[in-house]
Amino acid sequence: MASTAPLSGLKVLELGGLAPSPFAGLILADYGADVVRIDRLITPFGPPRDTLCRRKRSIVIDFKRPASRDAFLELVRAADVLIDPYRPGVMTRLGLGPDTLLRLNPRLIYAHLHGFRPDGFYGHRAGHDINYLAVSGILSILGRMGEKPSPPANILGDFAGGGLVCVTGILMALMHRERAGGRGQVVTANMVDGSAYLATFPRQQHGRQNMDRPRGENLLDGAAPFYEVYETKDGRFVAVGAQEPQFYAQLLAGLGLDDRKMPGQGQWDREHWSETKETFARVFRSKTMNEWRQVFDGTDACVSPVLEFDEVEMPYKPLVELSESPSLDVSMQEDFPELKKGEGSLEVLKEWVPEMERNMVIDEASKLLTLKRKTTTTSHLGTSKL
Repeated sequence: MASTAPLSGLKVLELGGLAPSPFAGLILADYGADVVRIDRLITPFGPPRDTLCRRKRSIVIDFKRPASRDAFLELVRAADVLIDPYRPGVMTRLGLGPDTLLRLNPRLIYAHLHGFRPDGFYGHRAGHDINYLAVSGILSILGRMGEKPSPPANILGDFAGGGLVCVTGILMALMHRERAGGRGQVVTANMVDGSAYLATFPRQQHGRQNMDRPRGENLLDGAAPFYEVYETKDGRFVAVGAQEPQFYAQLLAGLGLDDRKMPGQGQWDREHWSETKETFARVFRSKTMNEWRQVFDGTDACVSPVLEFDEVEMPYKPLVELSESPSLDVSMQEDFPELKKGEGSLEVLKEWVPEMERNMVIDEASKLLTLKRKTTTTSHLGTSKL
């Protein structure tokens, strides 16, 4: 039975990279796209292996070897999307930049995924999630009062502001292609601007009521006693977000506290927030996390347990659920998956370039893909060096 996933039939080349670009490819693959990771012969230094490889296959390419480069270009001819995670200009210096590849395949969506804004001050410099958040202005608002800014792992910059934003651009470009007679285009995403866009609300609210104080002294960043994380008797934690008065009333009831006996003049008396927070902290330490769950799980007090990964509600769900064109199944996920270099490459050739398959060679040891004979594929493209 044919897949009804919305991206079924879409062919994607994902140039091998770190977390953000594989995440973009993962989303596309989960919704039916055929994603092929283009690996290099060398294994670059970096964090543990790429585990964002669900449903992907791999082909090994050496861009500096003419025969391998020619094989890559045959794949580009068949592709709908190419994801490029390299620094600005790298693929262009190889003679494989967007202008060249769009001439070869005018339907191609060439998606750049950069760290810094490519035409900005840091555009050609190396960086990671923490650096992108730093220059986007976001890192400055994350953290506790009196402490240094605290990065939220690499979720916000790499995955939300990077990979997910890149996918948004790709989908928009695909929609445009349908309306523009099949013409592709270049999508340029970067983690600085992508993350900054996600922070539109706090930026607009900055300096206004409830967001007009230094880091850690505002409504949503740790100052309010009713929007805070509290430790429980067993060393676990609960998260409290009872902003609205009706939710706050249920919070107090669950804690066994009388609003009339609370410090100050009620919930929004900022001068007494620290005193109220001390009271809440003392009460929360009187029971275990599970005991507090028995108190609050059936209420609208906006009190939730802080769960570990292995405690969350199962099964896993897709990014979004679509009634008529659902994603592929993601309910079971391997803990530390691996896509070996060259895995699935023979099948890719049969499905993507069947007319060229007999001219392709995959080296048994290195898995490097090359084209047996010189074709006209690159005769008008030329070659260049890094």
